[in-house]
Amino acid sequence: MPINNAHAEAAIIADEFGFFDDWEDRYQMLIDQGRKLAPIPEKYRHDDFRLRGCQSVVYFVAERDPSDNITFMAQSDAAIVQGLVALLLRVYSGRTAKEILETEPDFLSKIGLDSHLSATRKNGLASMLNAIKTAARMQD
Repeated sequence: MPINNAHAEAAIIADEFGFFDDWEDRYQMLIDQGRKLAPIPEKYRHDDFRLRGCQSVVYFVAERDPSDNITFMAQSDAAIVQGLVALLLRVYSGRTAKEILETEPDFLSKIGLDSHLSATRKNGLASMLNAIKTAARMQD
């Protein structure tokens, strides 16, 4: 089975974070990823696009382009969450529904995030992943 772009991007992320032994460095890398993320357009910064299940404010939108790729845009008011958003968008945004549904978020456990996030951040991460997979199911 060929490796799709989402799987390749997930492997790159795992390698990038694997370079650091110290969790302070990994958190800084995560925050830096979030800082690089383009801001979500103002028209999406209201309650209709607010993701439920996140303790911090997260705006989330999915758009399908003419070639059937789904582009996700998201933004959070919290630095760590914004970093998580950035990682998820690197892996899932700009992909087909089939590719999104076939790509499991196992890269998150490979970099150790599952064991280093608070319960509320884990819930928020699960909400973001659910929103991504739901958007792909609706387009599939």
